[in-house]
Amino acid sequence: MKKEQRIKKNPEFQQVFRKGTSMANRQFVLYRLQKKEQAVFRLGLSVSKKVGNAVVRNQVKRYIRQAFYELSEELDPHHDYIVIARKPAADLNFHETKSSLMHVMKKSRVLRVEKTKK
Repeated sequence: MKKEQRIKKNPEFQQVFRKGTSMANRQFVLYRLQKKEQAVFRLGLSVSKKVGNAVVRNQVKRYIRQAFYELSEELDPHHDYIVIARKPAADLNFHETKSSLMHVMKKSRVLRVEKTKK
């Protein structure tokens, strides 16, 4: 992901938490905030020390970033997204992580509906 696609500063996180909407499943909490002036979506990650040691936390973050990268065509570009990883996320492999993120994205209606091919 490019630098302009990351949310790093605390005030930016707080704005999404205060003004955005959230949806959760067992592994992840997804916050989103619509920003019409943005050309590309931005992603912020929060993985607490409760999830695991530094190696595990970094792996979870890599999996989340890769899942967002692969799903970027289906995401609305005019949003800020924040993903908070919960403890069970440490036990997931990449495909399970992507599946779980897709589940929470579908619940919050973030993913565009794919049209059936004939």
